Amino acid sequence: MCGIFGIANHPEAARMTYLGLYALQHRGQESAGISSSDGEQVYTHKARGLVADIFKEETLDRLKGSNAVGHTRYSTAGGNLEGNAQPIVVKYVACARGAVALCHNGNLINAGSLRMELARQGAVFQSTSDSEIVLHLLARSQSDDLLSALGEMLPQIQGAFSLLLLTEDALIGVRDANGFRPLCLGQLGDSYVLASESCAFDLIGAKYLREVEPGEVVVIRGSQLQSVKALHAEPRLSKCIFEHVYFARRDSMVFGRTVQSSRDRMGRALAEESPADADIVVPIPDSAVAAAVGYSQQSGIPLAFGLMRNHYVGRTFIEPESRIRNFGAKVKYNPVRELLAGKRVVLVDDSIVRGTTTRKLVKMVRNAGAAEVHMRVSCPPTISPCFYGVDTPTKKELIASSHTIDEICRYIQADSLAYLSLEGLLNAVQSGPGEFCTACYTGRYPLNLADALPNMKEEDEGRQLDLWEVALKETV
Repeated sequence: MCGIFGIANHPEAARMTYLGLYALQHRGQESAGISSSDGEQVYTHKARGLVADIFKEETLDRLKGSNAVGHTRYSTAGGNLEGNAQPIVVKYVACARGAVALCHNGNLINAGSLRMELARQGAVFQSTSDSEIVLHLLARSQSDDLLSALGEMLPQIQGAFSLLLLTEDALIGVRDANGFRPLCLGQLGDSYVLASESCAFDLIGAKYLREVEPGEVVVIRGSQLQSVKALHAEPRLSKCIFEHVYFARRDSMVFGRTVQSSRDRMGRALAEESPADADIVVPIPDSAVAAAVGYSQQSGIPLAFGLMRNHYVGRTFIEPESRIRNFGAKVKYNPVRELLAGKRVVLVDDSIVRGTTTRKLVKMVRNAGAAEVHMRVSCPPTISPCFYGVDTPTKKELIASSHTIDEICRYIQADSLAYLSLEGLLNAVQSGPGEFCTACYTGRYPLNLADALPNMKEEDEGRQLDLWEVALKETV
């Protein structure tokens, strides 16, 4: 999962992009970058680290022009390498009549086969990221028009992609036809803005207009916006439900819905489905706060912030190294003993992935004096990995893929454990029929993995997933 932001026709485009990335920092903490254009040249600065550390006044002064795009990254394909920081810039692309800078949120599931084919044709890659494949395909187009070249390129890539492309005179936004990853369109005076989440608009004072539709391409030149439905097929909508469960900021509008209201409804549904005889409801901050409030209000059990979060520590779920993740639980949270001592606690979290962090938190609450700990999770058990841009681990590492709820309860050492049902989750996000991808909870993938890997034999699901994971790693 990554955060992308772009703005066109603004005198301080680079600074607006910096602020937009600052608002989207929760979507990736490994690296960040900005490319700008003054109509004649594309300027770029990117590095590993956090947005505020990478960009200083003098850096932003060098990013000239009225158009800009930016990216904040955490790796799903390609690894946390300096060369994989985005935007990725290619010079002298014929269809763009100059340089193109690319920002990508998502994952291409046929990246391995495309990369091998491009390498056979003589392509030289500057990164191990699947995103670079998009630029190579564009560069090979025989068209002298970028929009036509996009029309040739898009049917060749499969998977999840929200893209921003910056040329010397235009800003282009693209969303895959399944709609996996979000992309919002906003307006600031005579400027148009594109971003992963609407919270980036709020910071710069832009007005949220709408989602970029699945399969839509928007081309912005100056103050003019052109919309093209580039992908005419009508595939199964597959919006990532995990955006509302965990990833997006709760003050954002994502997929046309407010994340706050979705999470509040998740908590209320969880209280109805899985009540607990308890004294207080305690959220695991920050992403579970809204669900815990909903649980508290529906159940009538008082809410107490019994765990304090150190906000100078990153989100442990998106840290790529397990040794950091395991240590992170100790430095990230601290119990408020006065609130927990002697209390029967409902501990609310948004998800349990491996279970190791949850086990540590339950132990932390018990050591603070809690009489009982009842774990409640505002989504169904995660049983399958995601191949569309969320850094969930392999199937073997997902605790719910091989353990029952009772077994997980014993492992995390809670007095009880309950998850929100899939039906309850879909109702909470006000899902239309077949609107959301729920593969992480069901194992049913909206895109056929075998189609993405032509050499894969039809075998049982577990073997297929193992092969798919190996193939995904081989793309780097």
